[in-house]
Amino acid sequence: MDPMLRIETGLNMVFARAQAPSGPQLLGAAMRHAVFPGGARVRARLCLAVAHACGDDDQAAADAASVAIELLHCASLVHDDLPCFDDAATRRGRPSVHAAYGAPLAVLAGDALIVLAFQALAWGTLATPMRLGPLLLTIGQAVGMPGGIIAGQAWESEPNADLSVYQRAKTGALFAAATIAGAAAAGAQVQPWRRLGEALGEAYQVADDLLDAVGNAQTTDKPVGRDNALNRPSAVRAYGVQGALALLESLAKAASESIPDCPGAVPLRALIAQEARRLVPKSLAQAAA
Repeated sequence: MDPMLRIETGLNMVFARAQAPSGPQLLGAAMRHAVFPGGARVRARLCLAVAHACGDDDQAAADAASVAIELLHCASLVHDDLPCFDDAATRRGRPSVHAAYGAPLAVLAGDALIVLAFQALAWGTLATPMRLGPLLLTIGQAVGMPGGIIAGQAWESEPNADLSVYQRAKTGALFAAATIAGAAAAGAQVQPWRRLGEALGEAYQVADDLLDAVGNAQTTDKPVGRDNALNRPSAVRAYGVQGALALLESLAKAASESIPDCPGAVPLRALIAQEARRLVPKSLAQAAA
């Protein structure tokens, strides 16, 4: 089955299991607004790509891991858009959750998506419970303290933040969870896959910094210029546009080189190269051309 179809099917299945007419309907609508229609599902696809490269002997567990990671990513976007953080009125070309449903429901929707992610893991490993523990630990660490995406968001409230530590937590942690969880779901050794996720995650954060600096709201479907406005750590602020581009290129190379020997290494490297090209903001790619 096509990876995107697996992800969308899995997401719809967990929503069908979690929602009922007896529950608060506006909360359910806000949760769906956060998840559907989705973006590129990059982290979820990465999880499935690694599981496939490792043999994909337990598709139910791999699907559950990919769905959990996507739900956690969507939850982080809901919270990130709130007035107390980015105060973003749009997301993916339409109103953000708090703009559409109000801040209280947005907070609750983000919280509910986090819980649903861990429910998805439990449902998907009923036949192979021995794989649930490693998946829970991996994904839980990617979300919480001291180095998960919540910690990454919290670094923005600290008086000083190391750029690399901040980026590894805010973005790299969930990418590392995607690669490790993909291996764990397939019953493979997990530690060799950590570097791939960390490098890709940092590359995505650098690309996001570039987009915030040189993009425009019409083409990015979200506000730009927020890093400067909110005095946040940024690769562009630290190294300039050209320095950030060089860093992005080196991280993409490190990601590709980190892929361990496995049956699916060649197509996975091709996927990484394709994603790396896509990360460069269009205006910069056109200028280079």
